[in-house]
Amino acid sequence: MFMGIVVLTMKASVIEMFLVLLATGIHSNKDMTKKIKRPKLAVPQINCDVKAGKIINPEFVVKCPAGCQDPKYHVYGTDIYASYSSVCGAAIHSGVLDNSGGKILVRKVAGQSGYKGSYSNGVQSLSLPRWRESFIVSEGKPQKGVTYPSALTYSSTKSPPAKTGEATKAYQKPPVPETTAQPVTLMQVTGAPATEATHTSLPKPSPSTGSTTSSLRPQPVGHRSWELGFVPKEELSTQSLDPVSQGDANCKVDLSFLIDGSSSIGKRRFRIQKQFLADVAQALDIGPGGPLMGVIQYGDNPAAQFNLRTHMNSQDLKTAIEKITQRGGLSNAGRAISYMTKNFFSKANGNRGSAPNVAVVIVDGWPTDKVEEPSRFARESGINIFFITVEGATENEKQYMTEPNFLNKAVCRTNGFYSLSVQSWFSLHKTVQPLLKRVCDTDRLACSKTCWNSADIGFVIDGSSSVGTGNFRTVLQFVANISKAFEISETDTRIGVVQYTYEQRLEFGFDDYTTKSDILNAINRVGYWSGGTSTGAAINYALEQLFKKSKPNKRKLMILITDGRSYDDVRIPAMVAHHKGVITYAIGVAWAAQDELEVIATHPASDHSFFVDEFDNLHRFVPKVIQNICTEFNSQPRN
Repeated sequence: MFMGIVVLTMKASVIEMFLVLLATGIHSNKDMTKKIKRPKLAVPQINCDVKAGKIINPEFVVKCPAGCQDPKYHVYGTDIYASYSSVCGAAIHSGVLDNSGGKILVRKVAGQSGYKGSYSNGVQSLSLPRWRESFIVSEGKPQKGVTYPSALTYSSTKSPPAKTGEATKAYQKPPVPETTAQPVTLMQVTGAPATEATHTSLPKPSPSTGSTTSSLRPQPVGHRSWELGFVPKEELSTQSLDPVSQGDANCKVDLSFLIDGSSSIGKRRFRIQKQFLADVAQALDIGPGGPLMGVIQYGDNPAAQFNLRTHMNSQDLKTAIEKITQRGGLSNAGRAISYMTKNFFSKANGNRGSAPNVAVVIVDGWPTDKVEEPSRFARESGINIFFITVEGATENEKQYMTEPNFLNKAVCRTNGFYSLSVQSWFSLHKTVQPLLKRVCDTDRLACSKTCWNSADIGFVIDGSSSVGTGNFRTVLQFVANISKAFEISETDTRIGVVQYTYEQRLEFGFDDYTTKSDILNAINRVGYWSGGTSTGAAINYALEQLFKKSKPNKRKLMILITDGRSYDDVRIPAMVAHHKGVITYAIGVAWAAQDELEVIATHPASDHSFFVDEFDNLHRFVPKVIQNICTEFNSQPRN
């Protein structure tokens, strides 16, 4: 009886202990689960002197420290950099980083046949004849679906000695294949004492490696200066590389395609559109010295598929195009054009500034939003807009269009140069060559801003009694001769005229005439007024009645012609004009006061004020005024 009780008690104790252990184990497992939860991967940090060629990883995100703008961190190339360059120095040179450091994305690309040095963002890069491996730098935003290493893999400085007849097992930087034994002349390392050239033999690879054979060119011995862009011999590839295309220099444009990804287009026609892009990429010789191309897809909202600097050759571009997937939604081309204008053509995205910006908008049928204003803003921002409409609206369908006649409103010329209409998606491939012929004809790309088509020019003419009727006609001829030089239209340069004495009157405003012939006729019809000379009041009047209606992003030019000293003060009106961004040219004739002309003129006065002794010599200053207008424009950033 007692034994049974003891046994039951023991069993109860065992069960109790088991439950305690079980509970403890559960808590332990929870604790272990918490412990093994992996932290978010950190971005590796590198020093300023780390070269891309020392890092094995083909694509990686790193963090650069501050202070890498120092010239001791050498950079080779522009936009595409030789892998012997400082990674962080190249990032600053390209404009992705400043001297304060930060995260960047680095991607290895093929070696180039040459690298051109340039000065950019406080960094002087050097030139290099060729290099076996290159890299490009972009903003440190990881691409979706791509895993980047949390720790970098570096190549060793010295390779371990290889046994005779065996391939070296140390890492060899791509794309140099292992080579058969050949005598190689070694060049002296910079800074080392001069010695006689020695010869050595590279190890012969084993047959199983499948390496190719290439001849090695002897290199001269000699001390080379870093500042001239030469590097130590052991860092130079001994293999003769096939030339890498720099691109077609006859078609150097920064090109953006805005493709229609709306639901209405369907999967089949979307594939035809992608094939069209691939055909364009194949026909263009993409490269840093020629055309660069990026793609934006739009539906309800736009999104960049890749930018100008993402792919530097036609084959990579075609591969990227094939991977594009359809977005669906509406066909909001206007929203896509606005997105492109504000975001796409930036320096960080590869905009070179020296190449024209060109956008080709492909539309299935017609847009579901308005394109006139976004297109105008794009043109005034320096972008040439082409439209390709496929299977456009029939007469019965035009009633459903959001913006009737949208095509003529979107392009800057209605002569057919900037628009192509395609009857069927199955005929789209036929437009490749006609489109590229126009895109690459940079002399005819008149829709981007130039000194000829980007201004609102207001002439302020002295009509006082001292001028006289005959001389007034000479002044009008001067105004007409300057106006003739510019491309005049509603979207290009516009002309307005104010005449003044004691009073002022608007002869015609910027919106009154939109063709050159109409402008010249209007100038010819201006009648002589006669009276006093209140130049200060005339400047104020022109600011309020003429330049207040100037378009955004237009250069505002005031050309004032007077023959005497003003009866009122010109200082404050001139300061107001300068403050409002109106570039003022002051032209004095006969009794005009030189000190007043210099006050009225924009700084420097030597470029913006002119004096002529009599009206008959006024025509001599037409070329000089036009030249100074264009010189000033071309000295500013292109976009």
